[in-house]
Amino acid sequence: MEYSTLLYEVVDGVALIRLNRPERMNAIGGSMKADLSHALFERARCDDAVRCVVITGAGDSAFCAGADIKERAARIVPQAQYHLEQKATHDLFRAIEQFEKPIIAAINGVALGGGLEIALCCDVRIAVHGARLGLPEARIGVLPAAGGTQRLPRLVGSGIAKELMLTGDHIDAERALSIGLVNQVVAAAELLPTALAMAGRMAANAPLALRYVKHAIDLGLQVGLDAGLEYERYAAALVVSSEDRKEGMRAFVEKRKPVFRGL
Repeated sequence: MEYSTLLYEVVDGVALIRLNRPERMNAIGGSMKADLSHALFERARCDDAVRCVVITGAGDSAFCAGADIKERAARIVPQAQYHLEQKATHDLFRAIEQFEKPIIAAINGVALGGGLEIALCCDVRIAVHGARLGLPEARIGVLPAAGGTQRLPRLVGSGIAKELMLTGDHIDAERALSIGLVNQVVAAAELLPTALAMAGRMAANAPLALRYVKHAIDLGLQVGLDAGLEYERYAAALVVSSEDRKEGMRAFVEKRKPVFRGL
């Protein structure tokens, strides 16, 4: 199917999703949230051939510039209604964060506001030289309300997170790398090849192992060490008798590449 706000294709076991509103700097508007939800949870999740996801922006200037302010500026929402609507956004972004398959954000330009909040939900972030990142909502009288106030401090620490959100400053890709906000910075021509190559390395591994590694790391960051270790033991026990573990062991002994099926 075709979407009005994004492009979807599968490349060698990797679902490539391009946010596609380049005339609006790929801002979140129109049906983008619904389209992104459908692409991830009705297609990528249900397709056994897809082992990893890469999200990027269409064009060469923006990953996603955040909410479409022109679309929202004239809309006055009662507080109770906004609270309910924002719960739906939180649920979507949390589901992206907890997606069973690895997700890589290929940040091809501006990633501001909700755009950066999408990237924060991904497992790995790769940015191009010249990318600008930030949560500048305070400049227009609001706050990062799609998880930015919670995910950014967990990633870079409270001091840097407060600096960025309280000033509304944009930072370049190099500073983002230095504070741990992104994993790599590459030339524009290398962004998708780098992201797809990393996705391919992830996709070659056992799907069950990837799923529980993600969950164990994410859970461990929210609980104490003992609870994290308990979940690690639980997850390890779940995969110890899997067909993928048996295949992985056989392939190691036979000195060949394993063929995992996610079972």
